[in-house]
Amino acid sequence: FSGGRIPLDAPAAEGAVAERIGGPLGLVKEHAALGISEMVDENMANAALVHAIESGKDLQARTLIAFGGAAPLHAARVAEKLGIQRVLIPANAGVGSAVGLLRAPVAYEVVRSRLMRLSDFDAAAVNRLIAEMRAEAEAIVKSGAGEGALAELRSAFMRYRGQGHEIAVELPVREFNAADSATFTGLFEAAYRKLYSRSIPGAEIEVLSWAVALSAPAEGRLAAPAPEQPSEPEPRLRRRLFDPGSGKFLDAPVYRRSELAPGACVSGPAVIAEDDTSTVISPRFDARIDGFGYIELNRRRVDP
Repeated sequence: FSGGRIPLDAPAAEGAVAERIGGPLGLVKEHAALGISEMVDENMANAALVHAIESGKDLQARTLIAFGGAAPLHAARVAEKLGIQRVLIPANAGVGSAVGLLRAPVAYEVVRSRLMRLSDFDAAAVNRLIAEMRAEAEAIVKSGAGEGALAELRSAFMRYRGQGHEIAVELPVREFNAADSATFTGLFEAAYRKLYSRSIPGAEIEVLSWAVALSAPAEGRLAAPAPEQPSEPEPRLRRRLFDPGSGKFLDAPVYRRSELAPGACVSGPAVIAEDDTSTVISPRFDARIDGFGYIELNRRRVDP
């Protein structure tokens, strides 16, 4: 470990792939590595496709947003498999979760299990339980955020009796009374219909657990986009890049993301490198840096 980075021993990595994967399968190391990458990309694409089908959504008209250390490496290939035309790589994509943690407001959630059928709704018991949960969450949030107004979100995890899974239902923030049995029923059925396009008339509804989340006010504001000046930057270097679509190694330029100003355009195949990740631009995509510094990949109308 040197200078805050962990160097990759490329020869050792190639040897491991060749010995452990390529050898037993009778593949050269490049094809073995391609098989590993393709399995990863296919699994991600299939998971997204199944989710879209279950939700009745069309993926091709949507934008794929890639964040996480390795996501920008795989984003273009996953988009190709799904027929998605546009990919967005936010700034700090490789460490997006860490940045989000640092910028997020102080918040705390308390969850308590308490089985209650709505036919036996006990408003007083619910009010006591939620008051205890709020007091616990408030003490923790105020220790980190100090005094000030806090935002409260209440929810109940509910299901039809006999089901194996429950859904989260947002609740109003107020004292409850006996008439709220009907309120809870209406909220649950609305949430259930939104997920499954139907409700089950006459089925008994029950709450399994309750949640109270408190958060301090969010600081900061949305950034304003910088003006874009179209440009074609010079690459730092060039390297061989394997293209799964054609099955060939291509000569690809490598750019540093920190050196690309808003409006800069890069045609695939190419690589945009940064300290925490790299974005692979396949030959079927072109890239542009937008006013927020995000990398926007757009699929060409005619593939190469």
